[in-house]
Amino acid sequence: MNEHDERGDTMTGVDPDRLDDQQLMKELETIHRTRHDTLLYGSNDALRAHNERMAQLEGEYLRRNPSRPVAAGRTREGARERGSGESTTPTTPGT
Repeated sequence: MNEHDERGDTMTGVDPDRLDDQQLMKELETIHRTRHDTLLYGSNDALRAHNERMAQLEGEYLRRNPSRPVAAGRTREGARERGSGESTTPTTPGT
């Protein structure tokens, strides 16, 4: 059985919904690690394929983890606080 989905001449890899959680994380780590080089040195077709695959993998991760933890500093409000010089560390009232 061929584990890769072929669309035209583009090899897109295993459908993300067929990957177990560990395989999905490994695929995400790999695609994020190769992103910079693909952007700088890949052909337009390679960049397009990379974009499509990254969107598939990230979409599957988000589908599986709708309640993933979000760091306060990674929100718009947190970014505004960083920009104004305020601390993003939570404080206890009355201290």
